[in-house]
Amino acid sequence: MRDRYSAVMAVPASSSTRSRRPVRPSGDDRELAILTTAEQLMAQRPLSAISVDDLARGAGISRPTFYFYFASKDAVLLTLLDRVVAEADAATQDAFRGRPSGPREGWRRAITAYYETFRAHRALTLAWAEARSTNAEVRELWAQVFEGWVRRCAEAIETERARGAAPAGPPAREIAVALNSMNERVLYATFTGDGPAVAEGGAVDVLLEIWLRTIYGTSPAD
Repeated sequence: MRDRYSAVMAVPASSSTRSRRPVRPSGDDRELAILTTAEQLMAQRPLSAISVDDLARGAGISRPTFYFYFASKDAVLLTLLDRVVAEADAATQDAFRGRPSGPREGWRRAITAYYETFRAHRALTLAWAEARSTNAEVRELWAQVFEGWVRRCAEAIETERARGAAPAGPPAREIAVALNSMNERVLYATFTGDGPAVAEGGAVDVLLEIWLRTIYGTSPAD
């Protein structure tokens, strides 16, 4: 079972585009202080209302020192996105270390791993969504991340069809695009309260049922 479902969402963190930005030692306390400050401030106000001086002050460093680590506050946002995506991918890999009992458990683990990770970083979820409309680099990075999720989901759907567990239907990639787009919008609304939203406590269950019925034509018990 593990091989069948582990491809659903698991991907190495290297799939993101960190190489486009200077890499500092991960254990650097000042860099971590900047990132921590940014996430804390974004929980209080939008990124547009946060200045480099705010980030430097919160991290206990000078403005020139801030620029040693990051070229701008947008670069901070990109690094945070890299880290949270890597965290979500690692959570999915951890979820699949035990063998899922069947499709329901396998897909639930995948959806839950991303739900829990992005819920823990809900302020960043809002900041990324806002930045994508004005920042081409954020938009490009998110598109690459999203493409990775779509590709892995499409491969998992094709695997289920090949073994006879899921019926033939529209192209697997198109289904994967639709389902992942649904996840993105539902979770964004749930975490931010933007428009009609699914209650947090029921979001995973609702998404899971839609995924299962779309892929399998029914809701498999296991």
